[in-house]
Amino acid sequence: MPTLFINSRQKAAKSLQLDLVRLRDEIEQTREEIDAARNHFEHAVDPTLIDCYIYEINAAQLRYQFLLRRFKAVESRFPGELLID
Repeated sequence: MPTLFINSRQKAAKSLQLDLVRLRDEIEQTREEIDAARNHFEHAVDPTLIDCYIYEINAAQLRYQFLLRRFKAVESRFPGELLID
């Protein structure tokens, strides 16, 4: 019976590792989206485009904050047991 518990614990840890890797990738992608939107904003001259890029920056920043909170929540479920390569 202890072997089953260890296997299920290892599977859960592996699943959480994969979740953390995916979240880390999404966080990096969102950072790139923020940078791109800021770059477009800095070069925009049309008021409509300026508004559009402000919206994109705000939306990407909110998504970034959400993903960071989610990453921390997943990571805290098994502190010290998960190693991210």
